[in-house]
Amino acid sequence: MIDRADSRPGHARLRRTYLSLGLGEAAAVVVFVVAQPVVAARLGDVGGRALWWAMVPLLVVLLQGSGYWLAARGWLPGSGRPGMPRGLALVYRAFRLLDPVLLAVCLAGLLLTGADGGALVVCLLVWAFGALEYVNYFVVRLSYPLAEWFVLVGRRRTPALVRDVARAL
Repeated sequence: MIDRADSRPGHARLRRTYLSLGLGEAAAVVVFVVAQPVVAARLGDVGGRALWWAMVPLLVVLLQGSGYWLAARGWLPGSGRPGMPRGLALVYRAFRLLDPVLLAVCLAGLLLTGADGGALVVCLLVWAFGALEYVNYFVVRLSYPLAEWFVLVGRRRTPALVRDVARAL
């Protein structure tokens, strides 16, 4: 007999949302990589090197997020699967521990390049965006519609990724 649980409208809508989130994060990676040479040219040699230091943790976290949303489509309620596979949960638990190290190393690398002025500000903003993405995925949910952001972020909700990892382990 065919399991029709995933044909429910709510399930299909959630699968589309997760697909959109996963592809959106992947598209952001592509945009950042394509834009990097253009921005680096404006920042000069030192600024361009600093920009890579700033971008690496951002790109890594965005790719992790993309992978999570796309994989999570497979264990949504009604999919017939019990949840995140244990092996994948262990990988994401390792990411949660290793990403802050990557952020720290890349911040040090960025600062040691000697970038200054506007180049340093741009690079620090890019690095901070990566740090915020890490917090959003692994510490506390920060992504909400702008109109509700101040109310909802104050609730300090646990990110879906962290909840899935906890349930799997």
